[in-house]
Order: sequence, then structure tokens, then C-alpha cells
Amino acid sequence: MSPRLLIATDQKGDWRVARRLLPYLWKYRYRIGVALMFLVLARVANVSVPLVLKNIVDHFTEGGNLVLIVPMALLIAYGVLRFSAILFNEMRNVAFSRAGVAIIHHISMVVFKHLHNLSLGFHLDRKTGGLSRDMERGNMAVTNFLRIIVFNIIPVAIEIALVLYILWLQLNIRFVLITVLMIVIYCVFTFMITRWRTRFRVQMNDSDSSANTRVLDSLLNYETVKVFGNERLEMERYGDSLNGWVSASLKNNLSLSYLNAGQGFIIAVGLAVLMILAANGVVDKTLSLGDFVMINAFLIQLYIPLNFLGSVYRDLNHSLVDMEKMFDLMDERPKIVERDNASVLKFKKGQIRFENINFAYQADNPILKNINFEVAGGGMLALVGPSGSGKSTLARLLLRFYDPDSGAIYIDDQDIKSLTLESLRQIMGVVPQDTVLFNETVGYNIAYGRPGVSDPEIVEAAKIAQIHDFISQHPQGYDILVGERGLKLSGGEKQRVAIARVAVKGARILIFDEATSSLDSRSEKAIQQALENVSINNTTLIVAHRLSTVINADEIIVLDKGEIVERGTHQSLVAGGRLYSQMWALQQQHG
Repeated sequence: MSPRLLIATDQKGDWRVARRLLPYLWKYRYRIGVALMFLVLARVANVSVPLVLKNIVDHFTEGGNLVLIVPMALLIAYGVLRFSAILFNEMRNVAFSRAGVAIIHHISMVVFKHLHNLSLGFHLDRKTGGLSRDMERGNMAVTNFLRIIVFNIIPVAIEIALVLYILWLQLNIRFVLITVLMIVIYCVFTFMITRWRTRFRVQMNDSDSSANTRVLDSLLNYETVKVFGNERLEMERYGDSLNGWVSASLKNNLSLSYLNAGQGFIIAVGLAVLMILAANGVVDKTLSLGDFVMINAFLIQLYIPLNFLGSVYRDLNHSLVDMEKMFDLMDERPKIVERDNASVLKFKKGQIRFENINFAYQADNPILKNINFEVAGGGMLALVGPSGSGKSTLARLLLRFYDPDSGAIYIDDQDIKSLTLESLRQIMGVVPQDTVLFNETVGYNIAYGRPGVSDPEIVEAAKIAQIHDFISQHPQGYDILVGERGLKLSGGEKQRVAIARVAVKGARILIFDEATSSLDSRSEKAIQQALENVSINNTTLIVAHRLSTVINADEIIVLDKGEIVERGTHQSLVAGGRLYSQMWALQQQHG
């Protein structure tokens, strides 16, 4: 747990987080205003009930026939006020529920969009399980916070103010001062103990996120766990995370008992003092029996929300803690941003040019050094070299997942930094080494390349990728579910779905990033043919480890330790007798 987070939650961070909600609340201010109006009416009706009850009791104690002595209007008013308090509360609920749901929907969409706008580096450094948990708790926290404020805090504050005003008018200042003192002591005690307990909530959240991350990570790698027989290891890792949560949870529950006991003691003392004063007033004839009943009714009305206020404040503080992590995500700034005057890419032939590119993920470890090359429009260029030489990094730079430290990349003589990200990536299609599919149907995954595409176009793309026959032979056809991350499909089948997805997109610049490196020879030939089909008349950049897949490239660039050490056609590089020739000979030996 970071010191910064402890400082934020134990000092002033909570309410700074709460202020972040104001723009969202302001958008729905009219609905919230109507809800608050009904809220005030409900509180006024509620505090009027003891006043009517006082008059009923006073009339009853004067003696005589009940029906004649007690005005019928008071009895009717009592019932009407009781019902009005309930009715206005329900009208408040209806008015606020629409606003509350709309606010949560708005915030959820903003956070989701923001996460997609963050740079690739952020997502590579984050653990998906913990990230999804922070989002889930953040959305729930916003819901709880609004519910607590509108349904608990504001109503209690209004009711306390009205009761104090009535006690001051009807009785004397002593009742007001004692009531105020009891409320102040109660609130200060609750505030101090809850602040102390906050650290346990933070520890619970961190342990919960860690446990959830390990669950998702383990299940996503189910096959690896089973192959290595490491179920016991996964259980131990998960148990370690849960142990932290259990420890923090026990401390949280023990401190809760301490808080509840203290709150109960303060309320009991305050009630006892006020009732003793009221009883003495009745004995001294300075107060009527109706006054005694009214005070008792007011104290009961205050006692219930005050007793609940302790848990409300805890929930409120917990919500603020949970919201903080969600807003921390929103405070993350993307490293790759469009310029204010970014223009739409004007595609001509698809010429690509890298000029003097230098790049490092970490400043002390340069990945690319002074890279210069050009791919003609409609041409094919291959990047080969040992692992870690920077081949895939060049593809990421072209997609603008990262920006080079120096130098520039051009498409049809347009600097990609001057273009909108949407227009840049719209013309590109990528077939990666490890194709990740959505847990949907094959048809959905192919159509993902261009949402809204027609069924005949999906079939045509599947034929180009040479996967249509496989799909057609299955009873479910294009409705085959591919499973989590496409685990129900073989490696070659997943690659062909990825190729079909690129084909249906109609991309003009294609990037094949080690697309056949993990396949057997038979699958490799099938995928190679599918790649050739989809790359016809398109500019193609191939990142390859298997040199047999780049023989027909117009130009092959050989990278080593981030530098271009050779370039040329396959025949010229083999004849050169340098690194490429050595790699080719080694791969030929191993078949």
C-alpha cells in the first residue's frame, strides 16, 4: 500500500475525490433538484407528526369524551402527515433513481473510453484483474455515495435542523444545547474512529484486487497450469492473497464493534439526560404530558437516523476510498495523443518511410538506433533478425502505439504524428503471432474488422483466409463459439480468423508480426497462402523469424541489436555470407 494513498484517505483526499462528481451531477441538476424538493417535503411532514401528536395527547389529558375533545382535524392531520412522509420519500426515490442511473451510466462510459485511450505501455504494465476490480468497485462506490448523500446525509441534516428549531420554539434552550452537544460528540467520535478504520479498508481493497488478479491470471492460463501440474502452487499463491484480505477484514470487523459500542453509549447518555429533563418539566408543571410525548417522539426520530449515521459515514468513507482508485485511473494521461490540428490521412499508394528512428522503452536501454528504410506503395518489406533486435517494435511505432525518441515515420509523405489516430489505424491490418479472439462466435470475430459488415462479405473474407471450408463443415457454421481468447480453435485456425478479420476490414497497409512462427510446416504453408491472398495490391510489412516466409519479399532488412546490419533480396543476402546467410543455413539444417 503506497504512502500516497494512505495520506489521501486519512487526510483530505476523500472530499477532493467527491468534488470530482460535481460535473456529472450538474448535468442532471434538474432531476436532482426535483428529488431534493420531495426530500424536504418528506422531512417537513415527518417532523410535523410529533407536533400533532403533542396536541392530540394534550387534548386527551384534559378529560371528557374522546370524540368530542380531540378535534377530528388533528386525527386526520396525523394520518395525512404519516402518509405524506412516506409518499414524498417514494417520489424522491423515483425522481432520483433516473438521475442516479444516468450518472452511473455516464461515468462508466467515460472511464471505459478513457481506458481505451490510454497508451499500450500503460496496459502492458497493469494487471487486468486488478484493473477490472477497481472499475467495478469504483462504479459501485459512485452509486453508494449518491445514495448515501441523497437518502441519508441530507435528510438527517434537514431533520436535525428542523427538530432543533422546534425544540427552541416549543421548550427552552437547554434541550437544544444538550441535543446539539450529543450530536457533536457523536459525530466527532464517529469521524475519528472511522478515519482510523480507513486503513483497514484500503488494505482489504489491495488484497482483494491482488486475489482477483491471481484468479483471472490462473484461469486464463488454465492449460499451462494443468500441463505443469501446478494446481497446488496456484492455490498457495491465491491463498497468500486471501490471507492478507482475511487479516485486514478481521481488523475491520473488530474496529466496527468498537465504533458501534461507543456510538450506542453516546446516544444512550444523551437520551437519558433529555428524558430526565422532560420528566422533571412535567412534574413541575412547566411542561405538559404532550410536551413529554413530543420530546420522546423527536428523540426517537433522531435516534434512528443518528444510529444509522455511523454505518452511513463508514459506507460514505469507504465509497470515497473506492472512488479514488477509479479516478486515479482517469488521471492517467495517454502518452500518445493527437495534435490539436491533426489531419485525416490522405491515402495514395501506401508508401511507408522510416527516417532516422531512435527509440528506447527505457532510457538506458536503446532498442532502435538510426533506422532508415522505405516501403514502396503496394510493396512488401520483411524485417528479420535475432530475438530482441527490435523487429516488432518497428511495427508498434508504425501503428503509433509508441512514438520514436527521434526521427519520423511517413505514410505517403505525411508524418504520422500529424494524423488522427483513427484515420491512421483505419487503413492498417495486423495479424499478430498470438492472435487473441473475443469469446464470441467465429462470425463475430471476423466481422470485428468492420462492424456492420454483411454476411456475404464475412464469407468472402473467410474464403480469402482459407477458413471457410472448416467453418462450413461445423454444424453451427459461423456461430461457432471460439471460447476464452479463442482457446477452442487451433493456432492455425486462430491465425486464419485473424487474416479474415483483416481482409474484411479492407486494410491497405498490412503488418504480419511473426504470424507463422508458432505453427507446424503444414499450417505454415496454408497460412502463408492466406497471407499472400490478403496482401495482393497492399503495402505489406512482415516481421518474421522463419526466413522461408520472406523469400518473395521485395526487400529484406536484417536487424541486430537495434541496427540495420544488412538489406537486400533473399538471393543477395544468402550470397552475402553474413548474418542472414548464417540464419538461413541454420534454419535449413533444422528443416
